Amino acid sequence: MIQNALAQPWKWEHSYATLPARCFSRINPTPVSRPRLYAFNESLAEDLGLETLGDISPEILAEYLSGNRIPPDAQPLAMAYGGHQFGHFSVLGDGRAILWGEHLDGHGNRHDIQLKGAGRTPYSRGGDGRAALGPMLREYLISEAMAALNIPTTRSLAVIETGEKVFRNETLPGAILVRTAASHLRVGTFELFAAFEDPEALSALLQYTIDRHYPELVGQPNRALALLETVQKKQINLVVRWMATGFVHGVLNTDNVALSGETIDYGPCAFIDRYHPGAVYSSVDWQGRYAYGNQPAITAWNLARFADSLLPLIHPETAKAVPLAEKILGRFQEDYQAEWVKQMGAKLGIASPTLQDKRLIEDWLDLLEKHRVDFTNGFRALSGDQIPEQSILGHPEFLAWQERLKARLAETNLTEAQIQQVRDAANPRRIPRNHAVQKALDAAEAGNPEPFQKALERLRRPFEPSSEDNLYSATPEESEQVHTTFCGT
Repeated sequence: MIQNALAQPWKWEHSYATLPARCFSRINPTPVSRPRLYAFNESLAEDLGLETLGDISPEILAEYLSGNRIPPDAQPLAMAYGGHQFGHFSVLGDGRAILWGEHLDGHGNRHDIQLKGAGRTPYSRGGDGRAALGPMLREYLISEAMAALNIPTTRSLAVIETGEKVFRNETLPGAILVRTAASHLRVGTFELFAAFEDPEALSALLQYTIDRHYPELVGQPNRALALLETVQKKQINLVVRWMATGFVHGVLNTDNVALSGETIDYGPCAFIDRYHPGAVYSSVDWQGRYAYGNQPAITAWNLARFADSLLPLIHPETAKAVPLAEKILGRFQEDYQAEWVKQMGAKLGIASPTLQDKRLIEDWLDLLEKHRVDFTNGFRALSGDQIPEQSILGHPEFLAWQERLKARLAETNLTEAQIQQVRDAANPRRIPRNHAVQKALDAAEAGNPEPFQKALERLRRPFEPSSEDNLYSATPEESEQVHTTFCGT
């Protein structure tokens, strides 16, 4: 009966396994000693058509979601890929993640189901293949917050405690994250086979990526060039959304650039408090390569690496392929600026901003930086929220700027209520504040799940007014601020 209950909701397909065998390795998860269901995402399960998993006892469900037992018709494998990490190419692959397969939801949408922290694979490179509870809960929490903020993202279906310890700089409780994604295809997937000079695998990956994500490109005369252009648009939209919410990915290597346009791999990520474009949170990013303000340029660099890997597919003669790719890449800055102005202008209440609004937006950000104003709350204060940041708007420099904004808004012919509606839709009241997230994770590792559950509840409603505690809305005191996060590998 249990076997039937587990088999019934899953609708498995294994299209990735039809690629050349060198694109993956078949391997089962390594069993863990005492799996326990720590968190189960009921709303996501319902969206995926997997709600009946919640009817299974937590003990049995933990056995399956940990990988101790394999669901019927799952075909576990680890994916091969490479990537530029901090600018240097490496041969990588799923060193601690195992893909069960692709689940089709009730609408026919395909979702990778992957276990992160499920044990060693052929790509582990000496690692233990495991993950710690804190970082897995962090990915669960931040990815749920990102989804609520309307930012494309992978999601987390469950976190399973393993009953085992992992050893990093300290001894930590182990865990496995069950992650869902539109796919785990990355820029680094193409880079690996370009580095191996493997045209067969590259051609198969091109066809597969288009079939899976961009079927509208099937009839294009140059499919590789069309894919580059489409992925660039997806990445521009994604990174602008990060910038508009103050999100810092922290480790924007090419292996962390999903071709679907989703945010993937929440390691040393964070949301800026007081605005500063040079904000860095990763413990290993000493040079600020992945600082908040560098994310657009790094995205352009990553896309150039994607273009490099596509050159043999764009044209058999490199000398002819390069200018074709460069023409696409050359539009990055213009397209990025247009999207950035669109989203940032909305945060000011401008319903249809134009490039002429760029200076107004930049001057606002300069004021936030100069006066050390909280990024999220600066915009909320501009919207009229009664918060401490309101006081700074009385400064002469802010008053002069607000007169310029007032004149610009008058041109839109919107009512005050309509302007407020535009602002409220673009400006969250709550974000995953670094210090509050860390407190919740510390409590979870110490055996207290309540702060984590409360964090989930609040961060799933980022735009709603609330009379609850302001843990995720108030700017932290200097002594509370968390300036360094860790990737947790």
